[in-house]
Amino acid sequence: MIVCSCNVLSDDDIRAAVGDSDDAIRHAKQVYGCLGCSAECGRCARTIKTIIDEALGPCAKACCAGCPHNHQVAANDETAKPADFALAAC
Repeated sequence: MIVCSCNVLSDDDIRAAVGDSDDAIRHAKQVYGCLGCSAECGRCARTIKTIIDEALGPCAKACCAGCPHNHQVAANDETAKPADFALAAC
């Protein structure tokens, strides 16, 4: 389904951008950046946010330390292993 008619973005495009990104995508602006475009009229922003939340599933509100979307743990503590946190924090 086409979600953004200005940039011709489908819901599959948005889900792929969220899934393929190394960073946690939380906002429509980030999706546009990943897909190499920018917001035009903005009418699709709410729908894009809904798709982002669905694509992230339980990570939509806040990633736990072991979540693959949360890269801050590894950046802040070089000795920390995200897999170790996944068992303890999730």
